[in-house]
Amino acid sequence: METSLILCDHADAANGKLFINGGGWNVLFAADSAVNFSLAILIEVPWDRASVRHSLVAELLTADGDVVAMGDEPVRLAASFELARSPGMKPGMNLNAPIAMHLQGLVLAAGSYEWRLFVGTQQVARKPFQVMAAPGSGQSAT
Repeated sequence: METSLILCDHADAANGKLFINGGGWNVLFAADSAVNFSLAILIEVPWDRASVRHSLVAELLTADGDVVAMGDEPVRLAASFELARSPGMKPGMNLNAPIAMHLQGLVLAAGSYEWRLFVGTQQVARKPFQVMAAPGSGQSAT
């Protein structure tokens, strides 16, 4: 499945569309500070995979490939989706599944991270990003 993953300040999915604010960043200037942000996801579901329930998992990993934890819990977001073909759709056309996932109060140390997105057991997207101290904060970069 073709999948787009965008890191953003906030996203909503409604009426078959993604509404994205502050999207497309790959550097987060908020080391050691609680932040809220969203994952804006667009999955193109093939015609023959419509009317099938799909599981979606997004997991956050460190540069070493370890799952990031918040307290004792891994930072892992899960959802499921199922799309039905609309009357009049051209046979063979992909169906779009817009999904917004939200994180609140996440605290990350300076460093490199990566989101990995899975539909079922198949990895469909990855998005690396870096967390740095805010410019002028007096913290040194790692």
